[in-house]
Amino acid sequence: MTNRRRFLQSSLLMAAAASLPKARAASGPARAKVVSTWDFGVPANRAAWAVLESGGSALDAVEAGARWAETGQCNATVGRCGYPDRDGYVTLDASIMRGDGGCGAVAALEDIDHPISVARKVMEQTPHVLLVGAGARQFALAQGFTPRSLRTPEAEKAWREWLKTSAYKPEINIERRALPGNKENHDTIGMLALGADGRMAGACTTSGMAFKLRGRVGDSPIIGAGLYVDDAVGGATASGVGEEMLRNAASFLVVELMRQGHAPAEACRIAIERVVAKRPEASKTLQVCFLAMNLHGEVGAFALHRGFVYAVCDADRQDALLESPSVYASSQT
Repeated sequence: MTNRRRFLQSSLLMAAAASLPKARAASGPARAKVVSTWDFGVPANRAAWAVLESGGSALDAVEAGARWAETGQCNATVGRCGYPDRDGYVTLDASIMRGDGGCGAVAALEDIDHPISVARKVMEQTPHVLLVGAGARQFALAQGFTPRSLRTPEAEKAWREWLKTSAYKPEINIERRALPGNKENHDTIGMLALGADGRMAGACTTSGMAFKLRGRVGDSPIIGAGLYVDDAVGGATASGVGEEMLRNAASFLVVELMRQGHAPAEACRIAIERVVAKRPEASKTLQVCFLAMNLHGEVGAFALHRGFVYAVCDADRQDALLESPSVYASSQT
């Protein structure tokens, strides 16, 4: 009788184990993929994809993609060509995160070309997550980064033109769209990568709002606001007016919604609805955009207003640029 009872117990345990979801490793390597915000995400994705294709990690890939955005292009929203604050200073923000919880960030960093790489150094070389201002610059110099002036002639001209009125009002999709000489229609770059080993990483980098108050920091360098990644679930990043992401711990919220079983697009939509419910009047004039990818490589996005696009790159499609659905049908409400 004892042997029969043990046999039955063993059989039940084996049946129960068979009914459980299989571990990710049992299903084979995850399919590599990289996604990022806005139209300049296409060439940034290429830089990241080259790393993944050569067998590099998701972390190396997002750093490479973000570095391209910081110096491989020249626009008013990211890196060396970013527009200054109202006092004429160009300050940069960035964060980077691994799916195992490792993360680093810098905010209000001046005179350093690659804030994303400084953020990675913060993660790997210090016990901290976030360094700001003069301390972040001091750390970057100690790590071997070379200082240089980042205020370009174009940014200087736009700033001096802005000083004539000093009018400050963020616009839908890009705060700088109506500024002299700037016709680009994009903002902060946020990037998520899934490596062939199934591990994820993310990066987010920006020069922040043009002509902001000196010392203003948005969501991009704040883990959980502008970026959040979890190997057990997926990752999310955000773009738009950072104050709204800060008020809602937005990227963390999107990941937690995916943890509850929502697909990436649905998680982004629910998070956007949270923003609208909290500040319905403000949501009519401010853009907020979310981009997410789960551990299976499923991608989704949602925005407050039309105009948000995101780039997807994997083995099948290298230069895909997709338009996000939105709460409001028009970019001008």
